Order: sequence, then structure tokens, then C-alpha cells
Amino acid sequence: MKKSLTLLMLAALAAPAAVLATRAEADAATTPTQHEVRMVLAGTTYRFEPASLTIRSGDRVRFTTASGGPHNVAFDPAKIPDAAEARIAAGMPQQMSPLSGPFVLNAGDSYTVSFAGVPAGSYEFYCMPHMGVNMKGVVTVQ
Repeated sequence: MKKSLTLLMLAALAAPAAVLATRAEADAATTPTQHEVRMVLAGTTYRFEPASLTIRSGDRVRFTTASGGPHNVAFDPAKIPDAAEARIAAGMPQQMSPLSGPFVLNAGDSYTVSFAGVPAGSYEFYCMPHMGVNMKGVVTVQ
């Protein structure tokens, strides 16, 4: 009887902890993550680091100038499905033109794009001032 009572008490104590762990896991799964992408000039090569990243819908990507500015991040509207274009545009404040963020001039300056509500897919991006030297990347939304 004593052993059964002890097991019952342990089970009762463990149940709230299990509920809390499940709630914390659920919150972590729905909390947007902020990803970092550096905009770099290394020698004579302009690039995004990383040039490819995978995120969840709702996450944010901060593009930070490390060197070689000015930089920006832009998406080609002709390559973005209509349903995604409106959502990406909504997550890009201060656009210079459709789906083109402002220039980020100085080392340490950044621009953040929110992918809230963006449907799953791969979205190519590029730096307008360095498009001719192939400064581009892709973000895949899961």
C-alpha cells in the first residue's frame, strides 16, 4: 500500500512538469527565430554569409553589413509567386522599390526582413549594387 501511494504521489508530481515541458516545446516551435546573414567583401568577392539558409514561416532574417557596403537585399518580383510577394513585401519596411530594401551603408548596420505568413518555398535574393558580381543567395521557407 505504501509503495502504491508513493508511486501515485510521484506520478502526480511529474504530470505538471510534463505539461510544462510540452508547453515550452510548443512555445519554442511557434516563437520566431532571428537568423543572421552578413554582407561581405572578401578580397574582390562580394557575398552573403551564409548564401543559403532554411527558416520557418514567421522567422526573421537580419542582413548586416560586415564590409564592402553599400549593400541591400532585394527579391525579383518576377520570380516570386503572387501569394508570397505580398507577404514578403509586408515584411520589408522602407522599400526603395518593390521588394528592394534600403541601402545599408556602414559596417554593423543592418536591415531585417520578416517572413511572417510567407508560404513554403525557395526565394532568391540579391544585393542590387553588387548584382553584376553575383552577390546573391536563397532563403528556403519550410
